[in-house]
Amino acid sequence: MAAEIVNPRSDNTTDQDGGAEPLDSFDPAFALHRGGKMAVQATVPVRDKDDLSLAYTPGVARVCTAIAETPELVNDYTWKSNVVAVVTDGTAVLGLGDIGPQASLPVMEGKAILFKQFGGVDAVPIALDCTDVDDIVETVVRLAPSFGGVNLEDISAPRCFEIERRLQERLDIPVFHDDQHGTAVVTLAALRNAARLSGREIGQLRAVISGAGAAGVAIAKMLIEAGIGDVAVADRKGVVSADREDLTPVKRDLAGFTNKAGLTGSLEDALAGADVFIGVSGGTVSEDAVASMAEGAFVFAMANPNPEVHPDVAHKYAAVVATGRSDFPNQINNVLAFPGIFAGALQVRATRITEGMKIAAAEALAAVVGDDLAADYVIPSPFDERVAPAVTAAVAAAARAEGVARR
Repeated sequence: MAAEIVNPRSDNTTDQDGGAEPLDSFDPAFALHRGGKMAVQATVPVRDKDDLSLAYTPGVARVCTAIAETPELVNDYTWKSNVVAVVTDGTAVLGLGDIGPQASLPVMEGKAILFKQFGGVDAVPIALDCTDVDDIVETVVRLAPSFGGVNLEDISAPRCFEIERRLQERLDIPVFHDDQHGTAVVTLAALRNAARLSGREIGQLRAVISGAGAAGVAIAKMLIEAGIGDVAVADRKGVVSADREDLTPVKRDLAGFTNKAGLTGSLEDALAGADVFIGVSGGTVSEDAVASMAEGAFVFAMANPNPEVHPDVAHKYAAVVATGRSDFPNQINNVLAFPGIFAGALQVRATRITEGMKIAAAEALAAVVGDDLAADYVIPSPFDERVAPAVTAAVAAAARAEGVARR
C-alpha cells in the first residue's frame, strides 16, 4: 500500500448544525481540506481470483511464514522499509499551541504528503490521545513493527527531548523529532552559505539564539558540532548561563556547552557585537539591538507568521536575512531536510539518525546553491528538484560511514 496525494472533495452540503453555509464555500483552505488530504491506494492489482489469491489468502500465508522464520524479510516483502509514522500528541502544533490530537490532524496529514511529494516516502499521521511521556513512549514502541521510522512532530518541550531519547534507546529504527533537528539542519545549511558569501568560516562567528525550546536547543547543538566560534542561547529570562539558578535540566545541560564568553543579561545585551541572530522564539527584537550587531551580520528571524525582526528592519543592518516565511527570500523550511533525511536513512535501513548524518544533510543542502550563491539565495527552494536527491545520497553515505546502515 502507498499513501497517495489526493484532494478528495465532496459536494458543498450543509454543515453538521444543518442549514448553515459550509465553511468551504468562502474559504479555499477549507475547500482543499474537505475529506482530508490523503488516501491509501494499492500498489498491486486485484482484478480477478488469481490476483486475490496472491495478494491475500492463500499466497499471503507463504510470505507471512517466511517473515516469521526470517524477520528481516519484513523489509523486503511489506511496506515497512519505506513508511514513516508521523506521531504527535497535539501539544505544540505550529504556532497554535496545545490544540489536541484531533485538531492536529490537518497538520499531520500535511506533513505526510510532504514526505511523499518531496522524498518519495510514505507516511502515516498518528495523533495520540495522551500526553504522558511514559504513555507516548509505550504506545509508539508498540506501533513500531509497522514502520521503518518515526517522525515526532509538534510535541511540546521539554517532554519532546525525553520522548525522543527514550524511543531512540528502545527502537532499532530512526526516530527523529523534526521540530528540533529539521530546523537545525536547514539553519546550518543557510549559515554555511552566508559565511561563504562573506568570506568567513563558521568558526569565526558568534551566534545568539532566541528561544531555548526544541528548535533552539537543537540548533545550538548542531552549530557546536559544526565548529561555530561561540553560541549563546536566550530564553524569556535572558541568556542561559551556568550562574542562573532557575534552569531546567535541559537548559542546565545547554549552559554547559554554550556561551563560552560567559555572557549574562538579556538577549539584546548578548546581540551587541554578535555576528548571527537566530530567532526561534516568537518574541520581538528591537531595531536598536539589531543595529548593535557586528558589521556584515546575519539575521535569521524564523518565527511565523511574525518574524522576531521584520526583514525590512533587518536589511538595514544585516548582510544576509532569512525568515521562516515563503513570501521572503531565504526561507528556512524544514521540508528541505526531513524528506531527504528519512529517504536516505530508509534506503540503507539505518538503525538511527546520527549527528554525522544530520551534518551531511546540511552540507548537501548548502551545496545545492553552488555558484548561484547570493545574499537573497543562501538556501534553495523546497521546489528545487535537486534538493531531496542530494540530501538522500549524503545521508545514506554518512549512515554507511558511521556504521548504522544495515545494507
